[in-house]
Amino acid sequence: MIIGVPKERKIKENRVGLLPGGVSELTKNGHKVIIENNAGEGSGFSNEAYIAAGGQIVSTAKDVYSKSDLVVKVKEPIKQEYELIHSNQIVFTYFHFAADRELTEAMVKSDCIAIAYETVQRSDRKLPLLDPMSEVAGRMAAHQGAKYLEKTFGGRGVLMSGVPGTEPATVVIIGGGVVGTNAAKIAAGFGAKVTILDIDLYRLRYLDDIMPKNVTMMMSNSYNIAEAIKSADVVIGAVLIPGAKAPNLITKSMLKTMKQGAVIVDVAVDQGGCVETTKPTTHEDPIFIIDGIVHYCVANMPGAVPFTSTVALTNATLPYAMELANKGWKRAIKENRELLLGCNIINGNIVYKSVAEAFNLPFRPVESIID
Repeated sequence: MIIGVPKERKIKENRVGLLPGGVSELTKNGHKVIIENNAGEGSGFSNEAYIAAGGQIVSTAKDVYSKSDLVVKVKEPIKQEYELIHSNQIVFTYFHFAADRELTEAMVKSDCIAIAYETVQRSDRKLPLLDPMSEVAGRMAAHQGAKYLEKTFGGRGVLMSGVPGTEPATVVIIGGGVVGTNAAKIAAGFGAKVTILDIDLYRLRYLDDIMPKNVTMMMSNSYNIAEAIKSADVVIGAVLIPGAKAPNLITKSMLKTMKQGAVIVDVAVDQGGCVETTKPTTHEDPIFIIDGIVHYCVANMPGAVPFTSTVALTNATLPYAMELANKGWKRAIKENRELLLGCNIINGNIVYKSVAEAFNLPFRPVESIID
C-alpha cells in the first residue's frame, strides 16, 4: 500500500501525521511512504530523517493525495484539499464532522473512506487517539487561562497562583474527563482554587480521591454551572460527547454574571464549543472579548507545541495505521471494532450516527456496507 503524509495546512498547525520511526515500520512491512516536502519541519523532523527511514519526499500536497491509498494526517482537510481526495482513498485523521457541515458534505462527495481519530473507541469507552491530544490541550488550557488573565490581554490582572497575602485565581472546569483532569492538575499545581463539574458522580468520587485539596468536585447541572462561573476567574470548557456536537452549557446571558476580565478557554471548540459565544480562533489571533469576557477558542491548541504533540499522537496512531495498511480498511475494521467505530463516512455514506443526526442527513450502519 502507498501511504501519504501531507503537510498540515491549518493556520499555525505544525504537527505531522507520521514520524520517521513510523515510516521505518511501514516500509519494513513492505509499504511505500511518501511525505510532502518539509511536512515534518514544524515538529523538528527533517526531510533527511524521513529519507533515512525509507520514505520518499514529494513536492506538493497534490502529489501526496494523487498517489496514496492511505493518507495519514493530523487535522481535518481544509477547502483546498477537498478536491484532492479521491474515491476509495482512506483518510485517517481528526475530522470532528459534527461541527462542520461543509466538511461532512465534501467528504461524502469525495467517495473516500474517512476514519476519524476522535471516534476510535476501546471496549472500555476510552478514546485512545483523542486522549493524547486531550492531555496536551487540558494542560495547555490552564496555561492559556493564566496567560490571558493578564491585564495586557484584557484579563482581570490576576496572577493564577496569587502570592502571600493575596487570593489565588478561581478556576472552574466543566467536564471531568481527560481534558478536565489534566487542566485541573496544572491549575491546582499553580495554586489556584479549582472546581470540577461533571455529570458522573462516580467520576467525581474518583477525582476527589486523586486530586489535591485545592480541587473540589460539584455535580454538573445548569444551576450549578451558572452559580460557579459567577466567581470564576478562568472557566475551562472540557465537555465531550464522542463524535457529536458539544452542548451549549454557558449561554450568552450568563456572561453578564461573570467577573469583568474573566477568561473562558473552550477546549470543546473542535466539536462546536460548550459556550454559546464560542467561535473558532487561531494561534495567530487566539482571543476575542464579548461582554468583557476574554474568549480563547483555538481549534488546534496542541499545534502550538508540535514536537510534544506529534510524538504523543503518533505513538497512539501508528498501530492503527499499520493495521489499515497491512490488512486494508475492510478487513481491518472487521477484525478491530475500535477502528470500526472510527469510521464516519464510507463511499458517500455517513456511517456514524451522531454525524448524520447533527445535520439531519441520511445514516447507514457501517455493518451494512462491509457484510
